[in-house]
Amino acid sequence: MYAPERHSHILGLARTNGRVEVTTLAAELDVTQETIRRDLTALERRGLVRRVHGGAIPVERFSTEPAVAEREHTNAPEKDAIALAALRELPTHGSILLDAGTTTARLAALIPTDSELVVVTHSIVIANILSRHEKITLHLVGGQVRARTLAAVGPWSQRALKTIEVDVAFMGTNGLTVERGLTTPDLEESEVKRAIVAAARRVVVLTDHSKIGRNEFITFADINQVDTLVTDQASEPEILTELESQGVTVINA
Repeated sequence: MYAPERHSHILGLARTNGRVEVTTLAAELDVTQETIRRDLTALERRGLVRRVHGGAIPVERFSTEPAVAEREHTNAPEKDAIALAALRELPTHGSILLDAGTTTARLAALIPTDSELVVVTHSIVIANILSRHEKITLHLVGGQVRARTLAAVGPWSQRALKTIEVDVAFMGTNGLTVERGLTTPDLEESEVKRAIVAAARRVVVLTDHSKIGRNEFITFADINQVDTLVTDQASEPEILTELESQGVTVINA
């Protein structure tokens, strides 16, 4: 069994059982314990497992995704600045997709009342904000609503998003690295985010510095799918430079 196959097998076991042991894996895969330790180190570097004594635990066991009410007040000044800068990325006319999130909700609140945009969102919060804009044509994507994010997810949402194409998608993310792209802790939400990215001619990511350089459970977009990143002044300059080298336009709010 080649190393990538072992990595996939080990990760699957970790996610199924909640933990893997070095000794058990070595016996099962007929390799040395040192080989298994190197495999676990490689998986840890990719942000997929966390090493513990004698084995490893999948990172999702450690990760708790904050609810909307908690995130609303986290890095609030930075999110306000990002939303204000992102306002300049709105098309004059046309269509946009607004991903669920506290920063994208701030952007929604800043959209001028005389805008004649077509807006699609799967966020109840954003739909509520924009429902009072008489000139905006608002489409709310249906599906099962996640209580933690107040966003619709599931097959219904994905099917609807596959039938449309918009000028710009404004995305939130839980993590962003050059290597793994945009990541999130939740599988169902990742599928909807992936569908949003696929439905847009241009992708603008809104995220504060706390998400830059951070890895979460699952990737929903590669860096080469991101056109513009709007972030705040506290983001690591080295990472931003690396992102620009990959063709991403970086805006420091």
